[in-house]
Amino acid sequence: MFSSLFLNLVGRETLIAADDTWTLLTVMCLSVALAIYLEQKYTWASKVSGAIIALIIALVLSNLGILPVNSVLYDEIIWGYAVPMGIPLLLLQCNMKKIWRETGRMMVIFLIGALGTCVGAVVAFSLLHERIPELAGIAAMMTGSYIGGGVNFAALADEFSVSGEMIGAATVADNLLMALYFFALIFFAGMNFFRKHYTHPHIDEVAVVGTDGAQTQAAAYWTRKDISLKDIAMNFAYCVTIVTVAKLIAGFIGNLIPTTNALLTILNTFFGSQYVWITTVAMACATLGEKQVAKLNGSQEIGTFLIYLFLFVIGVPASIVKIITETPLLLAFTGLIVVINMLFCFVGGKLLHYDLEDIILASNANIGGPTTAAGMAISQGWSKLVGPVMLVGTFGYVIGTYAGVIIGSLLGA
Repeated sequence: MFSSLFLNLVGRETLIAADDTWTLLTVMCLSVALAIYLEQKYTWASKVSGAIIALIIALVLSNLGILPVNSVLYDEIIWGYAVPMGIPLLLLQCNMKKIWRETGRMMVIFLIGALGTCVGAVVAFSLLHERIPELAGIAAMMTGSYIGGGVNFAALADEFSVSGEMIGAATVADNLLMALYFFALIFFAGMNFFRKHYTHPHIDEVAVVGTDGAQTQAAAYWTRKDISLKDIAMNFAYCVTIVTVAKLIAGFIGNLIPTTNALLTILNTFFGSQYVWITTVAMACATLGEKQVAKLNGSQEIGTFLIYLFLFVIGVPASIVKIITETPLLLAFTGLIVVINMLFCFVGGKLLHYDLEDIILASNANIGGPTTAAGMAISQGWSKLVGPVMLVGTFGYVIGTYAGVIIGSLLGA
């Protein structure tokens, strides 16, 4: 009531005007900084994750009439620059030679789970496409997200032009489901049923040596690193160059491939996607420039911060009314994908005689991405698996966009 009265007095739809980009940027950066601080300071916030906290802050501020739903800052700056620049920085960790050399069996179960995600997206779409608008695009987004992570979610949402309201509603449903699933995975690790039917050497090791609970998951992962002015300059020069090259390639190939039939349309959508080429070129640079990448500090931190800004933005257009009306069905949609992914991982892991910890972390890396999987490994004391699951999850960033574009094209997005 008070907020509505005040907005009427100042003659605005929201407290902060849509064209007041500096004030909007201030609120956005302060909110992301608060989310990261809480995540690294408090255990409860670490479990919720800074990403979800940032989204919730945006959701509350927009629904209270403080932030505008649409702004040039969101569409042209964050979507147009921050997201494309963040992707190649995060993919600098994706050395293909190192991934295949060090991940071992976890890579196999991760790929089985990725296949389960694709199957789950098609099955869920076939059951619910008549009841949820824009579901083909959402299916593409969730395929990418449930193989890679938020990076792929952002790329595919932009690629298939999913509306802001549906992105917000899907994100809220997705985050709620992910939180529940992560708790379920931790619960599975302690259940006698799973310990009876799967080997669990890392759980046994923790029981003997114990764990160090001095830090939160986030603080343990995001430790302070040395970074120089040259590192910052090289990071920005690198990511901007990658995006520019990817746009040129995508535009050139997109103009070459006609859209005269369904197959050619799929090929045009795939090879004409800037995100496919951002991913491909960044992956090649990370692999071929292994020694140079090792000397570059700050890429993961800068890339993650840019993606956090994106996560804040996608929480802005999430109308509470829209969430109430759409989220139950979107929860069912995303839940079905997650369940099928889980079945593929646990059944495949059992047939291949894999350890319980590998299966849990591989599924986590599918659904939540490398950071959440690494966080779970750290929180459970499975320190030997932190590196491998980070590499596996980072590989998901690579194939997630490809898979999402294919699924979205096949479903007619």
